[in-house]
Amino acid sequence: MDPSLFFVIMAGGRGTRFWPRSRIRRPKQLLNIIGSTTILEQTVDRILPLTDWRHILVVTEQTQAEAVRNVLPLLPPQGLVVEPLGRNTAPCIGLAALILERIDPQAVMIVLPADHFIAQVPRFQETLLAAAETARSGEYLVTLGINPTGPETGYGYLERGEKVQEVSGQEVWRVQAFHEKPDRARAEAMVNSGRYFWNSGMFIWKAATILRQMARLTPAMFSELEKLRGYLGTADWGKALADRYPAMENISIDYAVMEKADNVLMLAGDFGWNDVGSWEAVYQLEPKDGQGNRLTGPVWALDCRGCLVYSPDKAVGIIGLTDLIVVETPDALLICPRERAQEVKKIVEMLEKDKRFDLL
Repeated sequence: MDPSLFFVIMAGGRGTRFWPRSRIRRPKQLLNIIGSTTILEQTVDRILPLTDWRHILVVTEQTQAEAVRNVLPLLPPQGLVVEPLGRNTAPCIGLAALILERIDPQAVMIVLPADHFIAQVPRFQETLLAAAETARSGEYLVTLGINPTGPETGYGYLERGEKVQEVSGQEVWRVQAFHEKPDRARAEAMVNSGRYFWNSGMFIWKAATILRQMARLTPAMFSELEKLRGYLGTADWGKALADRYPAMENISIDYAVMEKADNVLMLAGDFGWNDVGSWEAVYQLEPKDGQGNRLTGPVWALDCRGCLVYSPDKAVGIIGLTDLIVVETPDALLICPRERAQEVKKIVEMLEKDKRFDLL
């Protein structure tokens, strides 16, 4: 195990596309959306062969902290970093970097979302270690680009530049540009060119490197982080964090740093990645019956094709349905076409507007 290698798991998202199962206090990453254990547990299990619990930081939001502790009882108390409120990935990563640089000035941090699915774990682990070796070799911001399997319009894209080096048998490329989610025609052209990769949202760099880049590219946020530095390890840390964190801009690391930086490198990821972004992703990943249905619970289907039904407690009968999603919880029911699964978050927005906090 490399003593200077640390893993940061971002576990503060809400997972609004997975309503009604995903709620504020128990969001997507704390649910067994895919498989029998929570997605967060699966994320940790994938990295434990490379490290130990002392080298893992889980960053979450205050309302989810207790649930995270319950899911990860072996995580040391200092391994749980609790944000006073959610402020997107740039403040989350900056905070983790500040903590790790104090622990080890040479720390290399591998930043992973808590809610992804990886089919080929050994290949994933090999890619992470090669990326860490790349990050350690210079002032680089390293990310993983996913080899696209089709013209996906729901992902951002990385445009590959020239090859820089080869590390542990894996090619390392310069990232020429970041591209926002394209329309269908643009996505097809990107994929056909062979130069574009899905943006995985996974990052690898030295803690000191990302802090220097934040000082240069997002000075206001870095200034707030610097004000916290003197409180690290003191009894006043919680109060200082509560005072300073809300002042940080609510912005992603892509917008704040990655799209502006000129030292971004990429390794290509080919390990069965899925960001599990909607109920449609669950349908695609989970096994199905002979009619293409994924049925969970006491569900009876007659002449139905391509449906996902989740109802662990209540008996459900469906007749003559095609490509439909049905998700039942004790207090809510979702019904929508599979092709509109991305729009579930709009229901959450409607609930927020109507102040139905009991359903959030």
